[in-house]
Amino acid sequence: MMGSGKSTVGRRLATQLGRPFVDADDELVRLSGLTVREWFADRGEAAFRQAEADLVDDLLSSPGPAVIAAGGGVVVTPGARAVLVEQARVVWLRAGAPFLVSRLRAKDHRPLLDDDPEAAVVRLMAERTALYDQIADLTVDVEPFHAGGEKPKRALALRIAEMVREAEALDAAVAGAAEAQR
Repeated sequence: MMGSGKSTVGRRLATQLGRPFVDADDELVRLSGLTVREWFADRGEAAFRQAEADLVDDLLSSPGPAVIAAGGGVVVTPGARAVLVEQARVVWLRAGAPFLVSRLRAKDHRPLLDDDPEAAVVRLMAERTALYDQIADLTVDVEPFHAGGEKPKRALALRIAEMVREAEALDAAVAGAAEAQR
């Protein structure tokens, strides 16, 4: 969800893992020349979601692992969900609506929050939570990190890096065992 810290934590996670970082929203703006608000106003949310899904597919097709901060709405597109499940290790930065609303400011790139940010976040969470849960390989509750002291995003990135390394080690062990049985 927007406000969970995807971009900031993603940058720090990429540094921890020694991988490139891509913010999908920023990349879509760079490639298309349209801001998120312009996409919504000129072409509609459906066109934005499809472009977002196509971009995520392209990013995941690139060689080598990377950390991608996908937009919170990418899960609404069935094709994007399928690609994420098949080609990515998905980390869900989970937080409650009050926490997310407290972190969101009126920004030009968040057209879904224009009228009533609190109601919008509650509605989006109701629509998306089951989808996030469906595709997430790892789920991290972000609020305890913010309640737990200084530099919460750094601590969050360190914890996620640890979780990713553990998952990758397990994947390698399973692959090695499968290969040994052949």
